[in-house]
Amino acid sequence: MEFSVAKGDYIRYLKRSLLLLLVCVIVLVCTDQDYYSLLGVSKEASSREIRQAFKKLALKLHPDKNQNDPNAHENFLKINRAYEVLKDEDLRKKYDKYGEKGLEDQQQGGRYESWHFYRYDFGIYDDDPEIITLDRGEFDAAVNSGELWFVNFYSPRCSHCHELAPTWREFAKEMDGVIRIGAVNCGDNRMLCRIKGINSYPSLYVFKTGMQPVKYYGDRSKESLKNFAMQYVTSTVMELWAGNFVNAIETSFASGVGWLITFCAERGDCLSYQTRLKLAGMLEGLVNVGWMDCGTQGELCDNLDISSSTTAYFPPGATINNKEKGGVLFLNSLDAREIYQEVMQHLPDFEIISAASLEDHLAHHRWLLFFQFGESGKSNVQEFKKLKFLLKDEHIQVGKFDCLSSPTICNKLYVYQPCLAVFKGKGTGDYEIHHGKKILYDIVAFAKESVNSHVITLGPQNFPDKEKEPWLVDFFAPWCPPCRALLPELRKASKHLYGQLKFGTLDCTVHEGLCNMHNIRAYPTTVVFNQSDVHEYEGHHSAEQILEFIEDLRNPSVVSLTPETFVELVQRRKREEIWMVDFYAPWCGPCQALMPEWKKMARMLSGLISVGSVDCQKYYSFCHQESVRGYPEIRLFPQKSNTAHQYYSYNGWHRDSYSLRGWALGYLPQVSVDLTPQSFTEKVLNGKDHWVIDFYAPWCGPCQNFAPEFEILARTVKGKVKAGKVDCQAYAHTCQTADIRAYPTVKFYPYHGTKKSVLGDYIDSRDAKGIADLLNEKLEAIQNKGKRKKSRNKVRI
Repeated sequence: MEFSVAKGDYIRYLKRSLLLLLVCVIVLVCTDQDYYSLLGVSKEASSREIRQAFKKLALKLHPDKNQNDPNAHENFLKINRAYEVLKDEDLRKKYDKYGEKGLEDQQQGGRYESWHFYRYDFGIYDDDPEIITLDRGEFDAAVNSGELWFVNFYSPRCSHCHELAPTWREFAKEMDGVIRIGAVNCGDNRMLCRIKGINSYPSLYVFKTGMQPVKYYGDRSKESLKNFAMQYVTSTVMELWAGNFVNAIETSFASGVGWLITFCAERGDCLSYQTRLKLAGMLEGLVNVGWMDCGTQGELCDNLDISSSTTAYFPPGATINNKEKGGVLFLNSLDAREIYQEVMQHLPDFEIISAASLEDHLAHHRWLLFFQFGESGKSNVQEFKKLKFLLKDEHIQVGKFDCLSSPTICNKLYVYQPCLAVFKGKGTGDYEIHHGKKILYDIVAFAKESVNSHVITLGPQNFPDKEKEPWLVDFFAPWCPPCRALLPELRKASKHLYGQLKFGTLDCTVHEGLCNMHNIRAYPTTVVFNQSDVHEYEGHHSAEQILEFIEDLRNPSVVSLTPETFVELVQRRKREEIWMVDFYAPWCGPCQALMPEWKKMARMLSGLISVGSVDCQKYYSFCHQESVRGYPEIRLFPQKSNTAHQYYSYNGWHRDSYSLRGWALGYLPQVSVDLTPQSFTEKVLNGKDHWVIDFYAPWCGPCQNFAPEFEILARTVKGKVKAGKVDCQAYAHTCQTADIRAYPTVKFYPYHGTKKSVLGDYIDSRDAKGIADLLNEKLEAIQNKGKRKKSRNKVRI
């Protein structure tokens, strides 16, 4: 009878769960378009497009401009909330996957700025095509592409940033094609700017592969910016004369690099030195740039029929004696951009690979292939001709393949529309299709990453089906920005796990049936297949967290508890043991959002607190018996004592790993010693032990946050260094004597055989591991010093 009731309970619960799940799916479908439709953008909108759309709406709907509308505030909060979510890569992924349910822990959108801010301060460079606004996800790829970048890190609230903006726009137009001009909004990309060490605005840096970033400190005039940037244009302009001119033209056939030469005569205008140098930068690696003074080389200029200043392009193998037959191109413009475009049009296009030779080409060399469908003529984007030069160091060749010449080959490669792909030198089986922006720097970054990583494109023919080797498969859609942001991180992770885990990507817009078979409902969905076991990745889009996820699969940090193991491990735990348990339901959005943070927290608490989880969909009756009324329910079961609570429930607003860890550490028994002025003098200053002291004030927020960290430190160094705490509110004189000027302050009091100085050694860290490592170094130095002293004493004897 008891079994029958429990089973009935479970069936009734399952029906309710399925109904609730259906409602959640309906809500998700209904609200999934909500944020995008509120801003009037598509689901594939870029960060820049989202900012532009929000700004347009903000100027129209702002309460400052709609003071007679009682709903203006609420209406603006809606679009502000939509913008706050969609501009953030991680929140956008959660929203796309779980709808608003997945955002319950995030409370953006409650505050907004004045109309004046959105009109004059918001998205300074979003409407400037020459300036590339870089976000966190694309920054590294851009500056490591091999091109020269000059980047402006700014804040929308910075008046100097706004003063610089007109000059930066003019500078970008003038330098277009020579160097890439970028901008990073540190208001939207705080983490990126913090990592790059940006602490003042505007901060201007030059970036180039193989070179440390260089900060600009000069005045902010256009000429000064240009002179600074041109220092890093490594191309040169060669002066030619009769002796080296003929040799230069003749050897160009062997090198495959032609010459752009300016002939300066008495008549006509000659290209200026700055324009020639600018062209050398624009055509670097593609065309050599030189000039000739017809005043001193008159005979040679006469032989070339040059009587007035002009510029000519000599392609590889040009014939000097017959300029027309040799294909020499004379240019009448004095504008660097016009000359550049005309020369680029005359450069040879990529090699066309035939169907018969494709396998042989791909089996022996790395290739970046443009797949086209019957289009004739040269590349649509002339700038792509720089790819050969930019990819030369990676030994990547560039070519084209016409799918109309062999549809079977393209179908086999799952190529159904114009695209490009990298083949890694192992034939047609080891390749990756590009799904990023059709921009030079993005293609270069993709090609370099792809050939050096181990991610391949999957389809029905090569999809892992119960293989012995584990696979990580990323199910994605090319139109999805979070999907595109994840791909470079997968490539990074694949290099660390080569030989242990295979990586592949599956385009669900092409292979819809295969994605449906695996119940893929949102993008990206990343899954690890290990024979019959399937594990879905729920973390952030970073290689580090992917690696943590894989490590957690190998060595789980969270114990999956059943009713039986809960009783055995948690309720019957040892007296000194502490457990944290997450009661969750798999269909619950906040539970899904919590899971990666819960695992990360468990790794941080390893050795201190045991961490588990209970699936309340699977064990509904048990959770009901434990009075679990909502999900997720987080409980801490402390060390056993006669007066201790059975458990403590977490009621904090934030459910990130650090907040949860801080809360849990507060229940660890104190290992450090509370010191009074008397015990500080007797034990620390006059005692024969090493001490590390936390000087704090009870009202100080950072002190409260640091307290659990100090307890971890006390446990870590126990037996080698004693840990103590001094309350500077209660014992102000002691802290003043120790020269404590801020809270918390950590000081080390090592014992050298004599009374210690009250000032101690200041430690500039708030991380338990960092402090412990520093203390161990100091202890080792003290020990070595003691050994040397003993050795000297023996020598004297």
